[in-house]
Amino acid sequence: MVMFKLLFIGYLFGVRSERQLMREVQVNVAYRWFARFRLTDKVPDASTFSQNRRRRFTDTTVYQEIFDEIVRQAIKRGLVDGRVLYTDSTHLKANANKGKFDVVKLEQTPAAYTEALNAAVDADRAAHGRKPLDRDDDEPPSSKDTKLSRTDPDSGYMVRDDKPKGFFYLDHRTVDAKHAIITDTHVTPASVHDSQPYLDRLDRQRERFEFKVEAVGLDAGYFTPAVCQGLEERGIAGVMGYRTPNHKPGMFYKRQFKYDAYRNEYVCPQGQALPYSTTNRLGYREYKSNAQICGRCPVRSQCTNSAIAVKVVTRHVWERAKERVDARRLTEWGQRIYARRKQTVERSFADAKQLHGHRYARMRGLRKVAEQCLLAAAAQNIKKIAMLLARKRKKGPAGPDWRFVRMLLRLVSGLRCSFDYPLAANPQS
Repeated sequence: MVMFKLLFIGYLFGVRSERQLMREVQVNVAYRWFARFRLTDKVPDASTFSQNRRRRFTDTTVYQEIFDEIVRQAIKRGLVDGRVLYTDSTHLKANANKGKFDVVKLEQTPAAYTEALNAAVDADRAAHGRKPLDRDDDEPPSSKDTKLSRTDPDSGYMVRDDKPKGFFYLDHRTVDAKHAIITDTHVTPASVHDSQPYLDRLDRQRERFEFKVEAVGLDAGYFTPAVCQGLEERGIAGVMGYRTPNHKPGMFYKRQFKYDAYRNEYVCPQGQALPYSTTNRLGYREYKSNAQICGRCPVRSQCTNSAIAVKVVTRHVWERAKERVDARRLTEWGQRIYARRKQTVERSFADAKQLHGHRYARMRGLRKVAEQCLLAAAAQNIKKIAMLLARKRKKGPAGPDWRFVRMLLRLVSGLRCSFDYPLAANPQS
């Protein structure tokens, strides 16, 4: 119990170094009182503290359980309702030199929705009179060249517009709309796309906390066919940002090709039809023009650079779900939902970076960074819950209710992984 109280002091007050934390506890009477150290008690040295943290709780779920228990306490007190959730990610700079890496071939992990997509592709091909695609289960998974850090191999090399390049981790965070209480945090290498873990993390919250989610607010990084389709299957209204697609100057925009659902074809700006051709294994229907007509077209140079004069327009089998989500963004209700992002999840990240040392990974390795993110999120929740309860009790100017903070920390002693014992001088692994 003492170790976690000390850890929370560090995260609550933004003390990044455990060595510095032990020095602060040594001389700070308030910290001693919180950790139940008498003025004459010896404070553990930094090495003892670090070894206890590192060895006693490796390969346990205690950090996740502490975070979940704090969320449950917020739900119990009516501070979280789980009806509207906001999710985003932020990057934490890994403790690794961006110039020290090896280029290796890494196998690509199949997306969680691959099985559902394959079924949708086969059904779509059958509806168009095409045979199912051959899928060889014995075929080795695809791989690609990837930069692997020599210092922290678990981190990922990030290459994004308007973001720094280098080795980073991503903290995928979800907050509740009511009071911006954090309900989930999940860490991945920075090379993982935001949308990949999203549906699994959403399902975890619905199951773990019995949330009846009605709507979610997400930025444009989540605006993918798989996420839009997954939300519709779960009966959740998604509101997502819009990102202008890449466009080559002098060429027609895709929106200038109008889709005719009745005839299942696209019509080009010159009024010519592009009929359905096939559905590929990525889930995209391909609509192709007539080469003889395109070869004589006066605006061919604005349409395609194809040597065989064939224009191809693609449409995903889950495109209708994307269109419905995009239409919702333009409604008055959708604009209100989306506008709350900056007051909830974006502010939560801003506080984490400014006050809780969330710009940098304190340690190396995915598991340790996940522990950091869970403790930082738990500390933010503790502060917010204490402030909200103080306002409810109308104690004058809003201030933290530290009795509630202490009560929350006592609750963790009842978790499955017990840790209510003093720090050991020589902990055994």
